[in-house]
Amino acid sequence: MSADQPTPSREEIYAHVRSTLIELFEIEAAEIHPEARLYEDLDIDSIDAVDLVVELKKFTGRRIDANDFKSVRTLNDVVTAVEQLTQRQA
Repeated sequence: MSADQPTPSREEIYAHVRSTLIELFEIEAAEIHPEARLYEDLDIDSIDAVDLVVELKKFTGRRIDANDFKSVRTLNDVVTAVEQLTQRQA
């Protein structure tokens, strides 16, 4: 996010991540919910996770450190990590 863009809301982040999962990974919309586990429920592998981080970097306009996503397990965790990233000072 550039300095002149407002910080996205949690709902906007969730919507973006959800649409990314549908478009990039062809996951059925019905399978995507906040508690969905990335690896077990959505079948996201490590290569997919890298692709997701690249997309989130484009969305946020911020460098994403792998440590920011080390403890991410669910879709809700992804949204929280992105939310925290966008709230940091650039």
